[in-house]
Amino acid sequence: MRIEKCYFCSGPVYPGHGNMFVRNDCKVFRFCKSKCHKNFKKKRNPRKTRWTKAFRKAAGKELTVDNALEFEKRRNIPLKYQRELWSKTVEAMKKVEEIKQKRQARFIINRLKKGKQLDKEEAIVEVKKNIHLIKAPHAGKAKQLEEKMVQKLQEDVDMAEMTSDPMRQMHFSMLCVTIFH
Repeated sequence: MRIEKCYFCSGPVYPGHGNMFVRNDCKVFRFCKSKCHKNFKKKRNPRKTRWTKAFRKAAGKELTVDNALEFEKRRNIPLKYQRELWSKTVEAMKKVEEIKQKRQARFIINRLKKGKQLDKEEAIVEVKKNIHLIKAPHAGKAKQLEEKMVQKLQEDVDMAEMTSDPMRQMHFSMLCVTIFH
């Protein structure tokens, strides 16, 4: 049982599935579904069709240069069946698949880091541009307001000392004590 690859989208074509087109020069094209076959007949380029593996690799969205991909190449060399060789091959295939998945996951994470960094930079620029919407207009003026209040209280205290009414003097002194403490 051999699992072929779709000529258009590079997806797997299992035995008994998909379409096969043989051109006049005896070149065989296998397609996993009619969607791929129709796009091929319309002479569409798989590298420009966004949902194909060829596009994803050309656009840098999938890992292209990897030694693990070398094992997927088709080999037409007949070998004599040996049970030990067969079992070792199956184990090696499992290990290669595991390594390939880890590398692909790492590649995707690294690819997404760039996007996150760009998003962060754009957000910083946006905040700097529209800081007036975020920052309250009197946010930095709290100390200035406090100093003005202290000056006004000081003036009131001076005015109270000038007045001869002892009750007013006591009232202003109590105000100053509560504000400063």
